Amino acid sequence: MILPCLMVLAACGDSQGDEAVSQAKVYYGGDILTMKGDTPTYAEALVERDGQIVFVGEAGEAMEVAGKGHEMVSLEGRTLLPGFIDGHAHFTSFAGQAIGAQLLPPPDAGARDIPTIIQLLREWNTPENRKLTGWIFGTGFDDSVLEEKRFPTRDDLDQVTTEFPIMIIHISGHFAAVNSKGLEVLGITAETPDPEGGIIRREPGSMEPNGVLEELAAIPYMLQAIAPKTPEAIQKFFDAGQEMALSFGYTTAQEGRAMENNDLLIQMAEAGQLKLDVVSYVDYLFTDRYMGTKWNSDSYDNHFRIGGMKLTLDGSPQGRTAWRTEPYLIPPDGASEDYAGYPAIPEDTTVTAIYEKAFQNNWQTLTHANGDAAMDQMIRTLEPLAEKYGMEDRRFVLIHGQYVRKDQLDAFGELSVIASLFPLHTFYWGDWHKQLIGEGLGNQISPVRTALDKGLRVTIHTDAPVALPNLMRVVWTAVSRTSRSGAIIGEKERLTPYEALKAITDWSAYQHFEEDRKGTLEAGKMADLVILDRNPLKVAVEEIKDIQVMETIKEGVTVYAR
Repeated sequence: MILPCLMVLAACGDSQGDEAVSQAKVYYGGDILTMKGDTPTYAEALVERDGQIVFVGEAGEAMEVAGKGHEMVSLEGRTLLPGFIDGHAHFTSFAGQAIGAQLLPPPDAGARDIPTIIQLLREWNTPENRKLTGWIFGTGFDDSVLEEKRFPTRDDLDQVTTEFPIMIIHISGHFAAVNSKGLEVLGITAETPDPEGGIIRREPGSMEPNGVLEELAAIPYMLQAIAPKTPEAIQKFFDAGQEMALSFGYTTAQEGRAMENNDLLIQMAEAGQLKLDVVSYVDYLFTDRYMGTKWNSDSYDNHFRIGGMKLTLDGSPQGRTAWRTEPYLIPPDGASEDYAGYPAIPEDTTVTAIYEKAFQNNWQTLTHANGDAAMDQMIRTLEPLAEKYGMEDRRFVLIHGQYVRKDQLDAFGELSVIASLFPLHTFYWGDWHKQLIGEGLGNQISPVRTALDKGLRVTIHTDAPVALPNLMRVVWTAVSRTSRSGAIIGEKERLTPYEALKAITDWSAYQHFEEDRKGTLEAGKMADLVILDRNPLKVAVEEIKDIQVMETIKEGVTVYAR
């Protein structure tokens, strides 16, 4: 038994009068899963001092390293791992999910139909809530699983109120729906043209907006509508979003498409408000504003840094705005039979210029591409620049890649592009994908196993707030690939539980250029730790999604405890 051994050794260490620079903590009494190497390895004890891991290994040696006056921390049979690092998420948007009307469908919440959405918005519509942003808002509605199988429109939302503006955000983060007052506040009328890379949906037979906004007709307005308006509201939002991240075991979070919201992160860093590390990737339209600042750095300043640039080439596959080479089997309302989505940036020359700026400045670049046409554009614009500048250790990242083809994975391998894929889709939208693109292609979404077998470096992610930032559900979906209906979505693309954990620890640390200090439990690395109630490697696959984070520890300090 480890416990009696440790207690005896602790007493001996104290009696010897050994001097210690500072008090150490010794974690013991549970599975300590180091995540080092290609197969699972366990340690009897881990020693932390001054925010660093100073020893991982056998119990007796741990006591000697800990020295006099150390603190014993029993895991009580729970499991200790490195702190979690999401391959891609939108940290500043966690707050909207935490505070707004909760419009996610089951099992995450209860918005199963449009009348329920209307009722949830009515309940949320209080003076106190409206004061936060000036809007009634909610996040997470999903037309693919709503009973009506359609987007709520202006007319639906007008049933809540026509006095105050309403905006609800689609689960993909690529669409919004607003009421009549919302259209008025945004200045969107029948005369408003569609922006490049976006669509204002119209009433049948007219140019009158129906309240549904797509892509770049929606995304800029989202930040406007859900921006807290007072210092008190800003603090409330930030605290709620950060607490949500910590509760799911994040010790490093990503802001995956920073625009003006980067100012909030800078503000919170300067005020010492960040309890975890946040790395920001600046939208290409904002690089001149932020990339020349001190925050663009390999090291954190008060837990914040800018890691590089973000480029978005298309939209959402479940929302049918991902850009494909073949038509969707079910086009959106009002679209033609040959509809295949559309690009965010139609001209290759524009994309090439954006990438070249990144190459010239040595900016790591994350590229959102879901449809295979978007990934074709990514590859054909990157290849000549890679030949010109070289790709050595740039660690460019493909984000999502839902409909990636096998030949494209080969091309990404040649370009040394990391594939951060999104197997959460197999549960949330696997059944829907099969309807949109067919049974065969539907089973090939998020092909993480194929990417690994082809030699690519991979990570997996939540894309939160697209889904809750629940990394145990991400692990489960990568291992199970089971849809809402219970169908298996591409059995051959499953990861092992250990591989899935590697993808949110060790491999994700590498993606962020932080493998020297995060991602595994090794002496010399940060004491970024997470304690789970069960070991994901020792439970039935179906139980993985229900595993809970019991404690999150950032550099030796407990920042969350359930």
